Amino acid sequence: MITQIILFCVLAYVIGSIPFALIVGKVFYNTDIRTLGSGNLGTTNTFRCLGKKAGVTVFICDVSKGIIATFLPTLMLGRVDFLSIFGAFAMIGHVFPIFANFKGGKAVATGSGVFIFLYPMLSLLLLAIFFSTLFLTGYVSLGSILISLTAIGYLSLFETGFDKWIMIVMCIFVIYMHKKNILRLISGTENQSKLKIGKGKKNDENH
Repeated sequence: MITQIILFCVLAYVIGSIPFALIVGKVFYNTDIRTLGSGNLGTTNTFRCLGKKAGVTVFICDVSKGIIATFLPTLMLGRVDFLSIFGAFAMIGHVFPIFANFKGGKAVATGSGVFIFLYPMLSLLLLAIFFSTLFLTGYVSLGSILISLTAIGYLSLFETGFDKWIMIVMCIFVIYMHKKNILRLISGTENQSKLKIGKGKKNDENH
């Protein structure tokens, strides 16, 4: 059992390390996304620098990393109460990818995949909060922070077991990864998404 757990942790990290933003950028756009925008290998930077199709593709792939890394262990271990460990390793792999010099994204999409697998009903609430925040404010980072805080609160109040604590720690980790975004939100210099309701084209180009 211990050997299997270790192997699945390594596998989850490797899966999380697959830099889909880098792959999509180089294969379809002949561009290294790390040289554009924030330089992050994540959905938001891909959307901002390469457009909607690339962003959606990377988002789906990154979410899938979290789902697959959490699902595969169930094939051998069953629905054990520590699947969150593998999800956490996938998230860590996304942030510190071995295939991209350990410089990745912020694990929001990959973490969403883990939540979708472990807590599907909670995930619906988190998606609603995220997109509501995005459409109303235009801040992807704010939406990411709010769903992390919501998840922490929900898990603390309504869930039990080992998975709960691992995912709370990972949510705190995601918030920590947004520390620069938080400072920009406070100072009013954070970039806004084109998806904000009522955001004009001219205002978009200023970001």
